[in-house]
This record gives sequence, structure tokens and C-alpha cells, in this order.
Amino acid sequence: MGPIKGRIIVDIIRKYRAKNILEIGTLHGYSAILMAAALPSDGKVVTIELDKFIADIARKNIADAELSYKIDVRVGNALEVISNLDLKFDLLFLDAAKNEYLKYLKLAEKKSLKEGAIIVADNVEVSKNEMLDYLHYVRTSRIYKSYTIETTLEFTPSIKDAIEVSIKVAW
Repeated sequence: MGPIKGRIIVDIIRKYRAKNILEIGTLHGYSAILMAAALPSDGKVVTIELDKFIADIARKNIADAELSYKIDVRVGNALEVISNLDLKFDLLFLDAAKNEYLKYLKLAEKKSLKEGAIIVADNVEVSKNEMLDYLHYVRTSRIYKSYTIETTLEFTPSIKDAIEVSIKVAW
């Protein structure tokens, strides 16, 4: 994620007044830092990263941004970590293994998402063939009201991409 998608995510956080965010796919912590900075003072981001080395880089970047008190970096397979979470989330941000998006969402639905939660899925244009099951589910299940925001890849603006925003309207 870069500045364009970052602004979109921050606008979504503010529009829907998210307080607690679950992020799947930390990488270097850029999106977690952006999201945490947009939250109220008592807001929290729990971010899950599979690779411990990358999670340590993210923790350093988060500390440098002075947001460690708002961001909890968990290391492990998201499908296992989600099962052990005890916090309810207003927003779920998906930016990890694209072919796992539906599994992440279904697990979070059972355990971690508040009613009215917002799900934001990144790369739904460039990686759509890897997440057709996810896109079909959020667009047709009647559990979500879903819409697409078209963008480009941040560092390759000639390539079109998109973010899918889905609002949980039913349980």
C-alpha cells in the first residue's frame, strides 16, 4: 500500500468511525501506522504477520512512528491467530495471501467482527483471479453491502487495481 490507497483507507476509518482494526498482512507496518494514526486515542490495530523477521522490521517502524501503544503485531498464520483473538473489530483489512481472503473473513466473522464491521480487501483487480470466491461471497451473500474503489498500483500507475469495501449489514 502506498499514499493513494492509504488516503482511501484513512477516509474509510474516519467515515465509519472505526476504533479497533484487524489487519491481515503487516509487511513493514506502513498500513498499520497509517490506520493507527487515524484512530481515536483509545483505538487499536492488531496486525498479523506470518514472517517473524518482517514482523520485527514492522515493530521497529511502528516504534519509530511512536505508535507502539496503538499497534499490536502478532506473528503466525493468520488462520490460527484469528482463532485466539479476544477483541471485537470494527474494521478488517485484508492484504495477505489473496487466495486466503475468504478463509480469513469467514473465521473473523465467527469470532472477531462486530455487527456493522467494514471489510477492506486490497488488490482486488490485480489479484482477482486468486480471490474470486471471496469477491463472489461479499458481493452476493447478502451479509455485506459491497463496492469497489478503483485505483492503480502505487509504484506502477499504469496498472489498474482496486479495493473492495464491504459493510456487514446482516449476520
